[in-house]
Amino acid sequence: MTKVRAILLAGGLALIGYGVYGMLGDPYITDPGDVLLWGIGAPVVHDGLWVPLVCLIGAFAVRGRPVLRGWLIVAAAVTAVGLPAVLRADDDHGNPSVLPLPYLRNWLLVLAATAVVAVLLALVGRWRRRGRPAGR
Repeated sequence: MTKVRAILLAGGLALIGYGVYGMLGDPYITDPGDVLLWGIGAPVVHDGLWVPLVCLIGAFAVRGRPVLRGWLIVAAAVTAVGLPAVLRADDDHGNPSVLPLPYLRNWLLVLAATAVVAVLLALVGRWRRRGRPAGR
């Protein structure tokens, strides 16, 4: 192991330790087990379910269409980030400032805008291929 890797490893472990120390001493965190559950569950769901699902769809459903595959990856990322707010839009517990925006509409607008960009990229690619000579 090189010195740089050893220094980076030590720095990373120190930051993780500082984060755990801060979490255990934070008065707002009443159950550190919930944080631990999220800390373990998030990578398991991401690496064990989400990434394989996106890769399988990309490999089999859109073979030969890289722009569509790229848009599906962007749509999956936007959905992973935005879906919790979309699903909890009406769950404000009497405090309208908790989730004040129209999250479903905004999520759909982001998906539509990224789809338009993907279509434009596909059209530009098709236009560029059409202009090439037949020998290439």
